[in-house]
Amino acid sequence: MAAEAKPQILYFALFLHLLSFHVASGAGGTWELLLNNVGISAMHSQLLNNDRVIMYDRSNFGPSKISLPNGACRDSPNDVVSKHDCTAHSIEYDVALNRIRPLTILSNTWCSSGGVTPEGALLQTGGDKEGERKARMFYPCDDGDDFCDWTEVDNALNVRRWYATNHVLPDGRQIIVGGRNQFNYEFFPKTKAPSLYNLPFLSETHDVGQENNLYPFVFLNSDGNLFIFANNKAILLDYDKNIVVKTYPKIPGGDPRSYPSTGSAVLLPIKNLEEEVIELEVLVCGGAPKGSYLLALYKDTFVKALDTCARIRINDDDPKWVLEKMPRSRVMGDMILLPNGHVLLINGGSSGSAGWELGREPVLNPDVYHPDKPIGSRFQVQNPSTIPRMYHSTASLLRDGRVLVGGSNPHQFYNFTDVIFPTELRLEAFSPSYLESQYWSIRPRIMMSPSSQSTVNYGGVLSLRFMVFGIGGVQSPVKVTMVFPSFTSHSFSMSQRLLVLDHVELMRIGVWSYEVRVNAPKSKNLAPPGYYMAFVVNQDIPSEGVWVRLQ
Repeated sequence: MAAEAKPQILYFALFLHLLSFHVASGAGGTWELLLNNVGISAMHSQLLNNDRVIMYDRSNFGPSKISLPNGACRDSPNDVVSKHDCTAHSIEYDVALNRIRPLTILSNTWCSSGGVTPEGALLQTGGDKEGERKARMFYPCDDGDDFCDWTEVDNALNVRRWYATNHVLPDGRQIIVGGRNQFNYEFFPKTKAPSLYNLPFLSETHDVGQENNLYPFVFLNSDGNLFIFANNKAILLDYDKNIVVKTYPKIPGGDPRSYPSTGSAVLLPIKNLEEEVIELEVLVCGGAPKGSYLLALYKDTFVKALDTCARIRINDDDPKWVLEKMPRSRVMGDMILLPNGHVLLINGGSSGSAGWELGREPVLNPDVYHPDKPIGSRFQVQNPSTIPRMYHSTASLLRDGRVLVGGSNPHQFYNFTDVIFPTELRLEAFSPSYLESQYWSIRPRIMMSPSSQSTVNYGGVLSLRFMVFGIGGVQSPVKVTMVFPSFTSHSFSMSQRLLVLDHVELMRIGVWSYEVRVNAPKSKNLAPPGYYMAFVVNQDIPSEGVWVRLQ
């Protein structure tokens, strides 16, 4: 009892703090403005395992609202806009301290892609013009170090990569799929010959004059193959042999869901990891009816976005898409896996398409999707933001369970006046309803310093001690989930996946304290190596996460 008195006092103080900041509401969820001006528009976003978020836009937007560090400037004689630029186009956001610092990118990162390496570094690939074949690395700062910055690798890619998608692979490499006029894929680091692989599926899904196949949705299947979705179709690809092993039916209705008719997609939580055949499901939501992009571009006609989701079991012998209605139309929305296995739909508009000046009717209300409920009862409307998040917005899950929301710049350059949706520099956090104070008594608190990071081997056992202060607050089964931190841009969170780990045992070890032991995944196909956020979930209420390295 005495040993636990101090944690009890600390958590009671935390409870009072939460009461003062979180107000429960019928719709659910709360918003907080974190910073009024981060200097750039967060077009791309990646959480790192030191709880800092790297954001960037592009180097030829014109001067940003934050200076480069140490009075530095960048000369780019061939740049139409920024031949001599002393402002930053990338920042590092420190979640704990709620502060930013500028970073230096030397070439154009516009509409690029990326992901984290097994060591925890951010790999960014491609962009436009002088940046189109570059790779860039950002290694997380050590504690107390605020001087780490981007490094660039020239000719790291075989071809131009602009509007491509990355995915982390079981061996730690990243595959880069597609991009504008690139109907192929490659790897980083580069592989031996062949170093470039043709993928006819990407040309087959290309709509002339509209594309509708950029930023394809890519997910790693449990058999090691890749599920690739573009436009309204999908395949299962053996990327090593460059063989299509399965072709999926077209989504009913045939409307496009890929950029610029931009919907979003997630691989739903992966469960029953010990089964011989693991059932995986992909959920694709939103998008724009075919032709919406051209009507917005040439006719100033903004067609209502799609209001449906399509869900498919990708390992079924005869897979079929199942359609369901969303609470509203949504294009350019983001889909984020929450620690309890629910899906957050956030950002975007309800008419038009992606592209400069082509979206209308901002969607301010997020929606939460409950995958395990029956069709017709899966969506729950959340409280609205007051800030439109249109084209070039991002959303990222943080370790504390909040969702970081930034960006929105539907213009060719920075534009803050006399436009419908000015370039947005504000940074917000959305707190899902599980963070509301009414759940304080059943919320688990992991008994581990956030700065200490565990390592677990494939097939090993992960033990987490946690506390729950409510009387009878722990109800079996308590879940442990692991979330891979995704790279987010253009309404798609690359490499995003959540695993529900199989139990070994749950033990009560004190008045308020417990220990749960779970099996780590056995296969790198289920969980590529790297850093994950691990959460304890009690009655759908998750703890704050801790970083765990799977290797």
